Amino acid sequence: MTVLNLVEKSRYLDSVALMRVSRRVSALAGVEAASLMIGSPSNRELLRGAGLLAREGEQAGANDLVIAVRASSGQAAKDAAESALRFLNERNPDESGSLPRARTLAGALEILPGANLALISVPGEFAALEARKALQRGLHVLVFSDNVPLEDELALKRLARDKGLALMGPDCGTALIGGTPIAFANAVPRGDIGLVSASGTGLQEVSTLIARMGGGVSHGIGVGGRDLDARIGALGMLSAIDALEEDPATRSIVLISKPPAPEVAKVVMDRVRRSTKRCVVCFLGASGGTLRDAAEAAMQRKMEAWKEKLEKRKGKLVKGLYCGGTLCSEAKMIFAAKGLKGHSFVDLGDDEYTRGRPHPMIEPELRNEHVAAALADPKIGVILVDVVLGFGSHSDPAGTLTRALNGKKTVIASVVGTDGDPQGWSRQVAMLRAAGVAVAPSNAHAAELAASLVT
Repeated sequence: MTVLNLVEKSRYLDSVALMRVSRRVSALAGVEAASLMIGSPSNRELLRGAGLLAREGEQAGANDLVIAVRASSGQAAKDAAESALRFLNERNPDESGSLPRARTLAGALEILPGANLALISVPGEFAALEARKALQRGLHVLVFSDNVPLEDELALKRLARDKGLALMGPDCGTALIGGTPIAFANAVPRGDIGLVSASGTGLQEVSTLIARMGGGVSHGIGVGGRDLDARIGALGMLSAIDALEEDPATRSIVLISKPPAPEVAKVVMDRVRRSTKRCVVCFLGASGGTLRDAAEAAMQRKMEAWKEKLEKRKGKLVKGLYCGGTLCSEAKMIFAAKGLKGHSFVDLGDDEYTRGRPHPMIEPELRNEHVAAALADPKIGVILVDVVLGFGSHSDPAGTLTRALNGKKTVIASVVGTDGDPQGWSRQVAMLRAAGVAVAPSNAHAAELAASLVT
């Protein structure tokens, strides 16, 4: 067995493109494993752990690309590495050649001098530097990057506050600014409800439920999953409340978060009580509410009808396999409130699973190996999943999921999105139902339905 590393100096590609090429190289004859990664210290450690790091890769820097191959022979490894280079140089048919491009922030501002928002999506080690540059130039900033050090997040949010700018993130996957969906957002109508969320999928779930009920969203401001941590102190959420309170198009404000630090929740609630606008607070595990409470009454009858149709799995376990962290937390909370134990819920979008790999909302194939394991486990009777649509998400997440199913176990899904999204909510739901999946109207409904089948 031969391990070969080929280092491309000063070459950067995003993790999605590298994942696609890695998959193609792994399928070549004689190749046991392959991975393409930027040569940052954390990525080199991942390659070392996978038995894919050779001497050349050890010398790679954070601006270099490492092509790592383990193959049955030296020639097979060499051929695979050369194929990887060829794949990298192929034009991606999804890329638009008509869009203006720039290699630096300064260059981008020359092309778009009137821009007032910068989206940062670079490896976490470099995100704070780029975000700071944008803030210093007077731009609002959305930091999509994850794995940003906590001390950098705190410093950036303090700088944004002092400059009167918005800092969304880090690890902010969803925003709706003035009706424009950013990253994993959905196509929802404009309206008078402003959302502030420390959860991307939480914002998506609430905004799409509002859309299905005939309402609309003025702005959806993501603040990053750690904003309500005691060390950050809700700096992003407090700034967003101030902004929405001053916005004449916003009449109501909805706050969304996974369980916050108690002392931070108190600070936010004190601010809510001083607000001149109606506020709805959904702090999972603290406020007692769920993301679907607003739509509960209209959907309850349909929920009861589904319970009667699905096979009971009493005594079996539920396995939750989630792309969205807040949706995973909500399901856990529902099971805990019912006193149900032994069931497991996995947030596949957590940093543990995304180091050097794209988020499962971008590449849902990553979930299928976990689905296969759950289908093979005789103790598991129900599999609980989310399917998240929107701009930036995979073009066919339902189709990817159904390829892993065999019809032998009950699978319950919730689909976050609308028919205005590129994937089409109705098309995705129809595909799931054709594969025998029970599709619930919300994540909380799905979790409660799963709980009812095993008790």
